[in-house]
Amino acid sequence: MGKGLKITLIVLGILILAGLGTVRWVINGYNNIVAMDENVTGKWAQVENQLKRRYDLIPNLIETVKGYASHEKELFKHIADARTQYFQAKDVKGKIQASNQLEGVLSRLLLLKEAYPDLKANQSFLKLQDSLEGTENRIAVERKRYNEAVQMLNTYIRTFFGRFFASLVGVSAAEYYEIPEAEKEVPKVKF
Repeated sequence: MGKGLKITLIVLGILILAGLGTVRWVINGYNNIVAMDENVTGKWAQVENQLKRRYDLIPNLIETVKGYASHEKELFKHIADARTQYFQAKDVKGKIQASNQLEGVLSRLLLLKEAYPDLKANQSFLKLQDSLEGTENRIAVERKRYNEAVQMLNTYIRTFFGRFFASLVGVSAAEYYEIPEAEKEVPKVKF
């Protein structure tokens, strides 16, 4: 075998290895962005599972409270409206807004127990309240996990090569599940 043929085979081998490395890099980058996007979608599904649980508990809680606080119709209407808005929302952003609206109204509903001592002692109400509080804790955990997945995806998309792969796959930045500004204020405690 001649010296020229050896050099040609070596150069050809190097080019093939470099080409295979590039193909592998592209495949890994593509798969990485797809996996991150699916992770965000999966985490949002878990948030929705817990939000659905909350929305399923609310009618029972309202019916229990209605017996004691029949004149609180405006509050019940706000809860029903927020619930409807959630199920009619077309995207994650709309569902987040409806959920945040409901959180404020629910806190007012749970404060009614202070105004109605009989309600405070009602076993059905207490059981539903405990279930709702447990659900709210689950929502907080799932919201945290969802936001972590969003952060991971959005950070990757902002990198040089991440932007390339995101545009290749058609993945865009995801929406964080943020707390509304009104709820970020520290409550005032007065004695």
